[in-house]
Amino acid sequence: MTSTSGSSRPSQPVSVAAIATYGRVDVHDAEARVRSLAARAGVELVDDPAAAQLVVALGGDGTILHTLARLLGTGVPVVGVNYGRVGFLASIEPETLERDLARVFAGEYLVLEQPTLEADLDGETYVAVNDVVAASSTLGRMVELAWAVGGEKLGAVPCDGMICSTPSGSTAYNLSNGGPVLVRGLDAMAVTFIAPHSLHARPLVVPRGPEVTVRNATEDVGVAVLVDGRRLADIPPDGRLAIRLGEQRSLLATLPETTFFARYRATFTA
Repeated sequence: MTSTSGSSRPSQPVSVAAIATYGRVDVHDAEARVRSLAARAGVELVDDPAAAQLVVALGGDGTILHTLARLLGTGVPVVGVNYGRVGFLASIEPETLERDLARVFAGEYLVLEQPTLEADLDGETYVAVNDVVAASSTLGRMVELAWAVGGEKLGAVPCDGMICSTPSGSTAYNLSNGGPVLVRGLDAMAVTFIAPHSLHARPLVVPRGPEVTVRNATEDVGVAVLVDGRRLADIPPDGRLAIRLGEQRSLLATLPETTFFARYRATFTA
């Protein structure tokens, strides 16, 4: 069966798992709790996440996204335990770690397949789970970005940059800049300008198929390209960047009751 964005696939009991941590959050106690639970459940913990059936990410959304990106193409899903500030992508809270992770190890979880982005620049292709950002490479200097969708030119916008985000990434940098939240299941990306110096620049949701192209129309300022928060390249004056929905899918494991709208309600409306 061909996978579709936001679709879920059957889960099964877990016999081999791995733990992933990333960033500055102290999760040593959580690691010990996961190891103790795995021993009681008969789950083998391995060091190589790609060799596991499931990876338990301990941290916030940044940790979960970093782990999803690391595991692209392996077929290994990631379940998040929230030790961050928001944890929108997490299914498990620290106070219910033993109870809920035991359910996951027993096979009581869903795997959501969500789209990624591909960014082409100077013959190189970069893959993003979260977002691709084109921003001024000089702090305090505005840039002018000429952009088009599906080959149709949409003008040039003076701004600090542009964000193209997946549904997974739409609640991160995109949201903080006034961009739309994309519900899980949408096979689309959000395009949002950063501090546009224009009353006519509006966020746009682009479906699979049309490519978003960005040209650096600034004569004397480069444009940095950040993929999932990592600066990987620069667009020189008159250079171009192309962004589209990619073929790879990120695999997020969730508890059945941890729906998108349940997390949205708890995170943004409580």
